[in-house]
Amino acid sequence: MNKGKISASMMCSNLVDLKKTIEIFEKEKIEYLHIDMMDGDFVPNFGLGVDYIRSLRELTSIPLDLHLMINNPEYKLEWIGIHSDDIVSIHYESTTQVQRVMDRVKKYGCKCFLAINPATPIYVLEEVLDYIDGINLLMVNPGYAGQKMVSSTMNKAKKLHEFLKENKHEDMTVEVDGNISPIKAQELKKYGASIYVAGTTALFKGDVDDFSDNIRKLRSVI
Repeated sequence: MNKGKISASMMCSNLVDLKKTIEIFEKEKIEYLHIDMMDGDFVPNFGLGVDYIRSLRELTSIPLDLHLMINNPEYKLEWIGIHSDDIVSIHYESTTQVQRVMDRVKKYGCKCFLAINPATPIYVLEEVLDYIDGINLLMVNPGYAGQKMVSSTMNKAKKLHEFLKENKHEDMTVEVDGNISPIKAQELKKYGASIYVAGTTALFKGDVDDFSDNIRKLRSVI
């Protein structure tokens, strides 16, 4: 089985230690930097913006995992500066033109994931399985860092795994996002998870000098 990948949730990082944090991530070969973009409308919070992304690009070549918690993303993609090795996740509920948005995302040569909220029914995937490169399964309600996992989402991960098998897409990339601890990551791996968004529960805890150990603990179980 392929080893899992880590996507570091930059919303949980400390800007004061950003340069040192990135240096550690490069040393530990973090696969992605997870960027939560929020518009205050689709979710009740503002997140990391395009200026932050430009600054991050100047610091590192680590690909970005862009989680777009914004309404009508089809009109805002060009603002972001998407690279071909990035991941872009859009929410099913954020647009009335899901497949059109996916087509626009893929013009950048990057991977396009569909983000599924805890309350989003799995059946919405039926019409788009052949269009997407992966699924971002949210284990918390979107909008805030540091939340506890919604209790039903572990069972939802199991049901998603069964759904993908039934629809002959068992090799679909599944990213899990929200309150991912090493213990929960180990269980989610059984349900096909292969990218783990690491925030305050797994990575950004303790001092910046603790991050390497935190990364290695997570890697040991994924």
